[in-house]
Amino acid sequence: MTRTSKVLIVDDEELIRWSLCEHLRSEGYVACEAVDGQEALDVIQQQSPDLVITDLKMPRLDGMGLLQAMLKRDDSVPVIVLTAHGAVDSAVQATQLGAKAYLTKPFDLREISLQVKRVLEEQRLCDEVRHLRGRQAPAYGRIIGAAPSMQRMFESLSRLEDIDAPTVLITGESGTGKDLVANAIHERGPRGQEPFMEVDCASLPENLIESELFGHEKGSFTDASSTRRGLFELARGGTIFLDEIGEMSSPMQAKLLRSLENRRFRRVGGSTPIALDSCIIAATHRDLTQYVKDGRFREDLYFRLNIIRIQVPPLRERREDVPALVEQFVAHFNREYRREVREISAEAMQRLCDYDWPGNVRELRNVIERVVILEAQDRLETAHLPPEIRHGSRPASAETLILPEQGVKLDEVERSFLEQALSRTGGNQSAAARLLGLTRYQFRYRMEKHALMN
Repeated sequence: MTRTSKVLIVDDEELIRWSLCEHLRSEGYVACEAVDGQEALDVIQQQSPDLVITDLKMPRLDGMGLLQAMLKRDDSVPVIVLTAHGAVDSAVQATQLGAKAYLTKPFDLREISLQVKRVLEEQRLCDEVRHLRGRQAPAYGRIIGAAPSMQRMFESLSRLEDIDAPTVLITGESGTGKDLVANAIHERGPRGQEPFMEVDCASLPENLIESELFGHEKGSFTDASSTRRGLFELARGGTIFLDEIGEMSSPMQAKLLRSLENRRFRRVGGSTPIALDSCIIAATHRDLTQYVKDGRFREDLYFRLNIIRIQVPPLRERREDVPALVEQFVAHFNREYRREVREISAEAMQRLCDYDWPGNVRELRNVIERVVILEAQDRLETAHLPPEIRHGSRPASAETLILPEQGVKLDEVERSFLEQALSRTGGNQSAAARLLGLTRYQFRYRMEKHALMN
């Protein structure tokens, strides 16, 4: 359950204190009271209210004096002031001393409710931000990482900030955040104010990727009803991010290599060369050196892309970053789904840190999103976690899978793996296909086979 907020009413008029306290209690708050500013300071120290509503005109210590004293004591309790009709100057002065809002007498109880709710929500968000800043791990752009491997990667990225690198290759397992690294390179580099264009080489059919990158002339193929500029033109001066370049076909690899070497390209069906003025960042979860040996990736293109290489470590090799990532995701999904998960039990955090995370940061993000939406309320407990994390099971490799004595129904196993991959990647078919070592089209064929298509 969410902790009930406590509101302190400060006014020398007993009737006003009574009416406000009764109204707030009917709204579900805990209400306490003080007759003037001096008594209010004692109550604040002893009872730690979440909000103070105070009159300005009172004996001994008035509302202004209370605000000044709270400011001097560095009290972070938000304050709403009540002021007489027409006393706008006093209200403005009160806000300069830190008051979050002011209401004029005679006040409307509905307006009191709205302001109390608004101010408490603002304070909750401020407290959340201070909490996360106080515990936040070192970061580079939107990438969090205190682990030594991440610090080494951040150092490499910082060396690129003043260099207009023509090509960069980012490698790492699926879900490690290669797209965030690409964005960071672009945003921190000399082209940071120019366009950033991304294309997933695994999701585009071979006959479309050339047009997507280079554009096409009207009439160059059946559906080319007009001239279209490709990403290489649209990103002029900026950055092209070729995600999962290991899935690119051999003919397209040859055309890309020619464009990178000549720094020129032509639209499909066109004859006029166009200057290539973009930084090219490529990423893959594949072992391109093995792909080169197997003849699945051009050696000359690999060498062209591999001038500057950034390796993103898997989450299992940077477990010390898990708590900071968990807190970041919890805070994000609290805001997005209006949830109020305030705490994570030590046992739950330990289970999250111990798990191997085959889907890496993406899998962790998906797990926290599901838990925040469906399971946890104010506290995330071990019982809220998926069974494989809760029971500390390790993901099995293909070599460790053992056929049971009674055998299996292979179709059921295949369908189960498809469903698990989709669940782990939040329904992203390209990412799910990569988890299973399939192309997107092989994956879609199996989805259709098992009637999993929407």
